[in-house]
Amino acid sequence: MRAAQGSYSLQASKALRETSTEASPRDPPPFADGMAVNVFSTSVSIDNLSRHDMLAWVNDSLHLNYTKVEQLCSGAAYCQFMDMLFPGCVLLKKVKFQAKLEHEFIHNFKVLQAAFKRMSVDKIIPVEKLVKGKFQDNFEFVQWFKKFFDANYDGKEYDPILARQGQDGVPPPNPADGAEADGGQSGEGTGLLLQQAAGHRADLPGAREREQPHPQRDRRHSDGFAPPDDEDLDEQAHLDQDEY
Repeated sequence: MRAAQGSYSLQASKALRETSTEASPRDPPPFADGMAVNVFSTSVSIDNLSRHDMLAWVNDSLHLNYTKVEQLCSGAAYCQFMDMLFPGCVLLKKVKFQAKLEHEFIHNFKVLQAAFKRMSVDKIIPVEKLVKGKFQDNFEFVQWFKKFFDANYDGKEYDPILARQGQDGVPPPNPADGAEADGGQSGEGTGLLLQQAAGHRADLPGAREREQPHPQRDRRHSDGFAPPDDEDLDEQAHLDQDEY
């Protein structure tokens, strides 16, 4: 009887091992609950943090030195936050922490999208808007992500520098820096190009002749109307004589 029970236990153990080894290698790693807690929020929520508080949270959590919300446009910080929430859902060695160009930002957001899909996160990432580095788009997304983080973080210890395996989390250059630094006057370069083009047109043959003022056309009375031509005056005189 005991021998039969022992034989049955060995067979059951062997079958269990075979089942575990036959699992598909494409299956996602076994996370805590298998899927993330989805959150839905709007930018008018009263519990949103200010831009300064949001930056402090990002820098303190990941040991970074971001100075602007717009620098989140690289997507690298979000990838590491996902690694903090769900270890193994992101392969951090694929993340470009020193990304400086838009196509590198897009690469990082593709890594983030894959992690979202793996964890069944319903949020659609507005990649085309975020990589442009505009404040409002990036601020709205990080506001949502903070709520998502709070709903899924279990408080476990995490060493972000060790997790990056020596990669420096250098803040990316912000594509919109020029527009904000000079108060929106970054269009001066474009304006200068237009002025140069206008000067080039003025130097073309015949351009100066066309720009000479017309003496008759440019005369104006004090009431803003142009005086009549001489032909109009002669015609009016004939009409006056006919009336008499």
